[in-house]
Amino acid sequence: MNDGDERVALTEAAEELLRRLTEQHGPLMFHQSGGCCDGSSPMCYPRGEFRVGASDVLLGEVAGDIPFWMSADQYEYWKHTHLTVDVVAGRGSGFSVEAPEGVRFLLRSRLLTDDELARLDADPPRTGADRSG
Repeated sequence: MNDGDERVALTEAAEELLRRLTEQHGPLMFHQSGGCCDGSSPMCYPRGEFRVGASDVLLGEVAGDIPFWMSADQYEYWKHTHLTVDVVAGRGSGFSVEAPEGVRFLLRSRLLTDDELARLDADPPRTGADRSG
């Protein structure tokens, strides 16, 4: 991304949980589908266990190298916001790797400033169609 501008970040609690989950499961990825129920929360999967579609949008990488993907429809809704992945107590989806820990990931958001948005729009995010292999 551009000089520190980012669309997605982590809280310290989420970063610590991701460190532990990576030790247990290996490389991870996030996907935000925007579906109903559990689909409205960011889902964390072992990398490669969720197939990214050609229209999915890569918002960025968190915790060093964990890609955060979002469905194109959700991106259209959220493209004016900065998202922060947090973790809270409670049961999330059975499909997301944090579920057995008794916690779930959630998104906190704020509107991007005009300057942030201009810088980010100058370097649009990649999509699943841009992936090689």
